Amino acid sequence: MSQKSEGDVSAEGSTSQAYKVLQNDQVGRYMIASRELQAGEEITSETPFIVGPKACTYPLCLSCYTPWPPSPDDKPLCSKCGWSVCNQECENAPQHKDYECPIFVEANEKFNVDVVLDGDGVPQLECITPLRLLLESERNVERWNKEIKDMEAHNKIRSEKIQWKSDHVNIVDYLRKRLKLDRFSEEFIQTICGILDINTFEVRTMKGFCARGLYPTVAMMNHSCVSNTSHSISPIDYRIRLRTTLKVPAGGELYGSYTHSLLPTMLRREHLLEGKYFACACPRCSDPTELGTHMSSLKCNKCDNGVILSLDSLDSTSTWNCTHCDFSTSGQAVRKIFKIIQAEVDTVEAISGADGADAILERENVIKKYRSVLHPHHAFLTILRHSLTQMYGRVDEYLLDDLPDVVLEHKVDMCRLLLQVLDIVEPGYSRIRGMTLYELHAPLLFLAKGQWNAGVIDEAGLKSKMIEAATILKEAVTILTLELPETVEGQIGLVAKECLVQLEQSINNL
Repeated sequence: MSQKSEGDVSAEGSTSQAYKVLQNDQVGRYMIASRELQAGEEITSETPFIVGPKACTYPLCLSCYTPWPPSPDDKPLCSKCGWSVCNQECENAPQHKDYECPIFVEANEKFNVDVVLDGDGVPQLECITPLRLLLESERNVERWNKEIKDMEAHNKIRSEKIQWKSDHVNIVDYLRKRLKLDRFSEEFIQTICGILDINTFEVRTMKGFCARGLYPTVAMMNHSCVSNTSHSISPIDYRIRLRTTLKVPAGGELYGSYTHSLLPTMLRREHLLEGKYFACACPRCSDPTELGTHMSSLKCNKCDNGVILSLDSLDSTSTWNCTHCDFSTSGQAVRKIFKIIQAEVDTVEAISGADGADAILERENVIKKYRSVLHPHHAFLTILRHSLTQMYGRVDEYLLDDLPDVVLEHKVDMCRLLLQVLDIVEPGYSRIRGMTLYELHAPLLFLAKGQWNAGVIDEAGLKSKMIEAATILKEAVTILTLELPETVEGQIGLVAKECLVQLEQSINNL
């Protein structure tokens, strides 16, 4: 998984009508459209080579990834190997029973419950996913040789990082010495760690907990901070489905995103360099205005309407200048500002809607605090708005029926601001656009109904506003019904579809 640069291209063959795999010296394998693809078209789907706990995981059940122990008084362990599971069903699930369980039994290696309950990290669990990949490499030799063994592991760069030393102790030595698996060389185990580190995708279980899966075909896509694909992973069987979000011409490259699209350039590039070992120079990262969104820009407090931009957004140390006056500051100073604000955003983003009104109030306070510092479209404000558009109407004390017009208008404004940004950085049929369109239609209807009841608009005005809401809802339905029905977004897509039928009937009855 590395970024594409130009170079000699040689075809490696195609495994589907929708895409071809090509290869060049700079980036290895990558994917292009083998014919014109329409927005929302499925490109491919595949089952994971393996699924397992994420690196640096919390204590969990080795089968369903639910936090462990289920309760302070209930600490269930596998009756065969003595490691963490929820119950007998999880103990007998193939992902545990057929992989690590017999290895632990043979080595007589037990799960250290006392260390886990001390709450100071779980180094023992670091070995699980690498172990599953090692075992699968022996069992599924053909697929390993064809799809996995040539995946990027970046051993040279990784060997200079602290994580390499930590992996050597917690994974390499643990597997070879404690689990007596010295048939696997140190270098091979480190390569396995690198493949997992760079190429896995986050998967979510039916209960909403996280693990990681290795999908060799989808992982071949190169990265862009404005991608033209979206993937969904089933929480039931972890099958991944890759589809387009935009129309892609024949021969056009298919891009995924390896980072969060709502972060500012400096933080996205840091994340990619740290986790994926490349310096992104995509069109969005190369433009100090982030394609005109200003998701990294600051407001100048020395003049009225100046915007502070980096002179070179691909250089984190570059000077930042105001567009209207002679104010300038250093990249390091901007990074410090970002770090402070990011910490506050992360803190309030950790407050869930289940916590009630605080979830909304704390986010609104951070927006108020920094709106004189950040451009109105700044990434940090966009992240908070995204959460707020989902919360207004759903959180206690802020349910849609309770919202006064001024708050409904506030929700509409936030959705529209968010869409202005998403139309550029998550264009087309992206999940987040679909969800935002869905959140926009309801307050528009509530406001229209209120204005009609108050006699502010007549029936023609009401109909016009209802048609506007229906158009927005229709696009939301188009996007969200592309999602798997067992996911949250897929479920909302089905609800939205029913709402649209009812809304269109109401419009016809007017």
